[in-house]
Amino acid sequence: MSQIINFSYLIAAVLFIVGLKNLSSPKTAPRGNMLGAIGMLIAVVVTLLDKGVVSYGWIFIAVIVGSGIGAYMAKTVQMTNMPQMVAIFNGFGGGASLLVAGAAYLEMSQVFNQGGEVPGLQWDIALILSALIGAVTLTGSVVAFGKLQGIVDEQAVAIPKLFIKSLGIALGICALLVIADPFDMGLFFLLVIVGSLVLGVLLVMPIGGADMPVVIALLNSYSGLAAAATGFVLHNNGLIIGGSLVGASGLILTNIMCKAMNRSLANVLFGGAIVSDTDKAAIPGKEFYEGKVKQADPEEVAMILENAQSVVFVPGYGLAVAQAQHANQELGKLLQERNIQVRHAIHPVAGRMPGHMNVLLAEAEVPYEQMVEMDAINPDFSRTDVVIILGANDVVNPAARDDPKSPIYGMPILDVDQAKTVFIVKRSLSPGFAGIPNQLFINENSLMVFGDAKDVLQKMIQAIKEL
Repeated sequence: MSQIINFSYLIAAVLFIVGLKNLSSPKTAPRGNMLGAIGMLIAVVVTLLDKGVVSYGWIFIAVIVGSGIGAYMAKTVQMTNMPQMVAIFNGFGGGASLLVAGAAYLEMSQVFNQGGEVPGLQWDIALILSALIGAVTLTGSVVAFGKLQGIVDEQAVAIPKLFIKSLGIALGICALLVIADPFDMGLFFLLVIVGSLVLGVLLVMPIGGADMPVVIALLNSYSGLAAAATGFVLHNNGLIIGGSLVGASGLILTNIMCKAMNRSLANVLFGGAIVSDTDKAAIPGKEFYEGKVKQADPEEVAMILENAQSVVFVPGYGLAVAQAQHANQELGKLLQERNIQVRHAIHPVAGRMPGHMNVLLAEAEVPYEQMVEMDAINPDFSRTDVVIILGANDVVNPAARDDPKSPIYGMPILDVDQAKTVFIVKRSLSPGFAGIPNQLFINENSLMVFGDAKDVLQKMIQAIKEL
């Protein structure tokens, strides 16, 4: 029976790995998601059989309730709210690890008090790590959800001496573990949990909306690490493997996000806002744009599109807010019917979570082959007739490439300014999350099209049909 259980976990692990591989491409992502779900189903069923559950009543009820909530959220949550749903799901994972660690502690404490044999040091360490990482993930994810949902101020909140405070809490937790036996700690174990919960809040509160893709990836990694530690607590190989895969892939994704923003992880976690209060005083105001901005209306854009041979759309958070992905898809299809090449340039940190734009476009049935990553499409912008930017800002700001004094200097961007004509669809000239003006808006080949992205795109569609 033990061999069958472990072999089943091995099958689940293979499905997890193949599923992750498939998630690397929008075209194969649905299949990867399904393979991962099947692997998890196998792991759950095998675990329930392995542990010799006496009564499945409450487990069955939990499965029905949880499945119902999941199905409801999948059907009702808007694609624009997907980042906060991912954030809160990370929190659920951390909370589950915390609860399991607490239950295991209570169970073993009872055995210890009755003079029974208890696990060794390895189990003790796994127990504490499961509780610690789980608690940090729980409160950190709740704060991230609050920021994304608008319940908590999405701007970076300055916490004086944040690093010292966080380090102090971490060292305090370590001290508690050194001076007390895990099964004789009582209040100490509770203090570890409370300290970890506070640490989670301290780590996420100072991080602004611009860094949310990094935060979500990191919290995803935390939830995996907490699950892996819980696997050691429960002696469950499937949980160890699955948690390790999530933890490792989350860390890799976090590194990719940091490189895409030209920022270190330490800077994201402890640096606060991209632009400090001191730097804000030197940032130009409205005078930066005065007399330099050229405008166009949707009808003028339609006439230029009619004569173009290649068009690149650049989706950003504004596209998500306006829920303009379907209008974007309709306009792209209309241009293709006129033998115009259509592509979508995807920046790694566009939106509020990794892959946010890919998800939005896929939901609108934009062909996968039209979604092109930054490194692949940048060399083609100089040969592109028209670029239409839909809500993106900092990721297309030439200052990141050309101005060494800019706070975002060095951040990889989409080189849209090299195209023949650039249309920027925005409600206003307001800055992006970095809080700095955009040189692209006043370039010779740039024209602003003010308005809601969905409304503007629909007017373009109507104008092209009337040509």
